Amino acid sequence: MKVPLQLSFRNIGETREMEELVRKQAVKLDKYHNHITSCRVAVEMDQKHGMTANPYRVRIDITIPPGHEIAVVEKPKKGDSRVDPATMIRRAFKAARKQVHSTKLKQRGEVKTHPYNRVQGIVTVLYPDKGYGFIKNLEGQDIYFHRNSVVHNEFGRLSIGTGVRFSSELGEDGLQATSVHIEDKPGIHGGGRGGGHRYVD
Repeated sequence: MKVPLQLSFRNIGETREMEELVRKQAVKLDKYHNHITSCRVAVEMDQKHGMTANPYRVRIDITIPPGHEIAVVEKPKKGDSRVDPATMIRRAFKAARKQVHSTKLKQRGEVKTHPYNRVQGIVTVLYPDKGYGFIKNLEGQDIYFHRNSVVHNEFGRLSIGTGVRFSSELGEDGLQATSVHIEDKPGIHGGGRGGGHRYVD
């Protein structure tokens, strides 16, 4: 997965196989959207389950700029008898993929309807010291831009995940963005690297 994966386990012993499964499932999300800026996955076992043979719960939180937050919670369903955590993880990611794909379709519709006042791409590569970077548009193309192309001298406000609106032209080395406008800054989420979380590249 291009974006670091924040993964946590609660009340679960051996997690190596589950961690590998989560990593593989998370990579599949990139096929449904190119601009995911965060993915947090929590796998938990309810120690008070008592009445059910399936105590596992999986939560997935995904951020897609501008301003899209996807939350999926997979809990035991009626009739789930002794369903293993791997099955719960797969169910949760299947639901997440549907929501991510739906978000992408919605965003494409917004861009076609309002091409001049919606996000048209996301900053995915940035070299502040060198004064340039790359924007990935909604079709997945990487487009070069220079600091001089950012309007209102706002190159310093850019960061990975910033949503932008821009024009483009064909340069010597391919497409180059011109008149880059900042439309959406990525959200700031708490949690940090503490609290027993693992970060998986």
